[in-house]
Amino acid sequence: MNFITFIPCMEIDFVITWVDMNDPKWKQDFAKYSGKIDNTKNEVSEARFRDHGLLKYWFRGVEKFAPWVRKIHFVTCGQAPEWLNTAHPKIQMVNHQDYIPQEFLPVFNSSLIEVYLHKIPDLAEHFVYFNDDFFIINHLKKERFFKNGVPQDIAAFRMNLGLSLWSKCLKNNIRLINNKFDKKEVLKRDHEKWYNPMYGSRARLTYLLSWYNKFITLRTPHNAQPYTKQTFNEVWAYAEKELTAMSKNRFRSPKDYTQELFRTWQICQSNFDAYNTYADTKMFPLLFKSKKAMKAIRAQAYTLVCVNDNEHMRNYEQTMNEVADAFASILPEKSNFEL
Repeated sequence: MNFITFIPCMEIDFVITWVDMNDPKWKQDFAKYSGKIDNTKNEVSEARFRDHGLLKYWFRGVEKFAPWVRKIHFVTCGQAPEWLNTAHPKIQMVNHQDYIPQEFLPVFNSSLIEVYLHKIPDLAEHFVYFNDDFFIINHLKKERFFKNGVPQDIAAFRMNLGLSLWSKCLKNNIRLINNKFDKKEVLKRDHEKWYNPMYGSRARLTYLLSWYNKFITLRTPHNAQPYTKQTFNEVWAYAEKELTAMSKNRFRSPKDYTQELFRTWQICQSNFDAYNTYADTKMFPLLFKSKKAMKAIRAQAYTLVCVNDNEHMRNYEQTMNEVADAFASILPEKSNFEL
């Protein structure tokens, strides 16, 4: 008798965070704890919280180019765009209070919102995290994020001078990583993953620092990131004290840890396969590269793009309208996620 072994289909969820800074309740809470929007401070700047008006194209991209997703966990402080079909069977509305301890709410710190993601109810073991400025613009297979249950990622170093608030947080991550992992052991064990020729010139610093005993900041592709809940549970088991302490920071702080801690841990645990994320992923800072972003979107030159806002961007409304037109050129039809 012949027996056939059936391997269950791997389920993958998407998690996306969003905020509407024009919501009266959000404004009230923000004013209570911060005072006002201040574009001279990145952690409370307008670009940190404003809605780009492009979210419907995120949902259209998912429906057209990644229909295999099991669920979309839409994370907010209780908000929802008026056009969103919240009754869609694939959408799960997630309020911060559903997974972040009440004592740390309300929260305006995206890093804090991210370090608790594994606590989202009914989240699949394998999930991909999106900011609301990450978009799918071409056909995407599950294997882009996971193969045989393993995240696809790039393991390569980059310089970090620690000058900005974000850079300081990345240094906090690396201190924890160096306390836990031995760099030489990790790179020896996973030599083919760290020195993979597909990385090209992006692996240069990895080679140059092969003699150095400590980890430095890893390259951080600013786009959709695959994770396993196992990774989050492991990091929390190791660094609960540190992560709980940072949870008191309602706004971004140089003492924070970020989602890059979990990504770097995942790589150091060998819970990844080598993949040159930059091959099909591109981040466009709209302050400098809005025209290039629109051209890439219309040509569907990448699978995933990030259109990154900046508080100092001029002609904001005009630029966003032009970016919206670019998305509409490839995603003109309403999705079932829209009312």
